[in-house]
Amino acid sequence: MARSKEKLKEIVERLEIERDELRVKLSLAKLEAREEWDEIEKKMDALRGRMKVIGDEAGEMSGDVAAAAGALADEVKKGLSRIRKLL
Repeated sequence: MARSKEKLKEIVERLEIERDELRVKLSLAKLEAREEWDEIEKKMDALRGRMKVIGDEAGEMSGDVAAAAGALADEVKKGLSRIRKLL
């Protein structure tokens, strides 16, 4: 009986250590996700601004403008994917 109690005590101690380690990692992940989110918000604002200018100026985008807007949209998409993985 004493041996079973000791094993259970060891299991609980290991679980507490693992829980504490995961708590720290979760806090760091939240911070990293927040920083990523802030960057995405800036890029989305820039993308919206470019799309407004494009819409106001012409019906057709030039190749350079289209490429720049497409690249920015890809960065936003990748950032959202990174946040999804962090959460």
